[in-house]
Amino acid sequence: MAKPDKAPAYDSAVGASSAEAELAGEVAERLSAGAVDSLPKGALAEKLSLARAEGRPLRVKLGIDPTAPDIHLGHAVVLAKLRQFQDAGHRVVLIVGDFTARVGDPSGRSSLRPMLSEAEIDANAATFQEQALRILDPDPERLEVRRNSEWLDMSMIELFALLRTTTAAQLLERDDFAKRWSANEPISMLELLYPLLQGYDSVAVRADVELGGTDQKFNLLLGRDVQRSYGQPGQAVLTMPILVGTDGVRKMSKSLGNHIAITDPPEEMYGKTMAIPDHAMSDYRRLLLGGRPAREAGAGSPAGSDALSPRDEKRALARALVSWLYSPEDAAGAERHFDRVFVDREAPEEIEEASFEAEDGLVHIPGVIAREFGLSRSESRRLIDQGGVTLGEAPLGAGEHDIALERADGQVLKVGKRRFRRLRAG
Repeated sequence: MAKPDKAPAYDSAVGASSAEAELAGEVAERLSAGAVDSLPKGALAEKLSLARAEGRPLRVKLGIDPTAPDIHLGHAVVLAKLRQFQDAGHRVVLIVGDFTARVGDPSGRSSLRPMLSEAEIDANAATFQEQALRILDPDPERLEVRRNSEWLDMSMIELFALLRTTTAAQLLERDDFAKRWSANEPISMLELLYPLLQGYDSVAVRADVELGGTDQKFNLLLGRDVQRSYGQPGQAVLTMPILVGTDGVRKMSKSLGNHIAITDPPEEMYGKTMAIPDHAMSDYRRLLLGGRPAREAGAGSPAGSDALSPRDEKRALARALVSWLYSPEDAAGAERHFDRVFVDREAPEEIEEASFEAEDGLVHIPGVIAREFGLSRSESRRLIDQGGVTLGEAPLGAGEHDIALERADGQVLKVGKRRFRRLRAG
């Protein structure tokens, strides 16, 4: 492997003096800053020293199962840490878990995760690399993207060898399994297999370090045992804090509807950030902006103000996040949009048009919403029935799903608080 050109601290010199060990300790401390756990103690510094002696970068692994089509800011916490490893000269191995997604990760769950179809998994996986590259460096010397179907579609003999690495008692020690076992709740054999499959990912890519959320701690440490069973050194483990969703209480999750996707349009990203409870803002600054005040992260601040009010701090946070994932110009535009729609209560200056085909003189509004905003038709119908959809100046009533062409043509369709389309008959 070619030596990265951005890693002066990791040259081909062999041997480790006390000064070099001290340097590795300092680098390890910097790279683990913000992590909840760096395990085992001193392992990351040892990995850095060994990699330097061998003249190579670390292989730093992250696995993400494509159980949803979007990466959200909860994922971005770990992706931002991976970018820090890349900037230090190391190689990130991003594993899209297209095979493990068929099993379903039970971490932190009290019940069996519903199975996804192969088509759903493939469709979600296709978007992941593109989205992750909004944060990660795409340089092939810095990034390797793999799908674990490359090695997990194994023979029964290979599977038996993997199963021999771990006992059932070890797996049942995991917190979520232990709770379900004590409550006499079902635990499927597939769920018990999941941590072993994730551990084998580390074997397949020869991971030096693996990152994950705190809910992944058991799986990451088990990966060390699996690696050693295959004659490899056990990986160092970093666990990152879990980002709460926009409700300020629960883990950010699309299934809970409290997420901010990194592909959300700037206006929507800004608006969702403004909905975050005040008490959660410090976590967003710490985990996504490195702890800096938002106004120092490229967000700007009101002239002449040193201390910002909570409302202005939230505006600064929203600008910083949009600037990070888009641009400062997009952030400024998103703020103008927010003020116009939510402060001045006016329609946006520019509204994208959506054409529709009428059948028997009627337009099916849930179909338009599903097509334009990526929601399911059932979710679209539910929004209408709950009063969350407005056509022109009037909210649609429960069951009001099919609208006369004459009433819909030229009108502004408003879905929730931040989604707008002007309807045009096609």
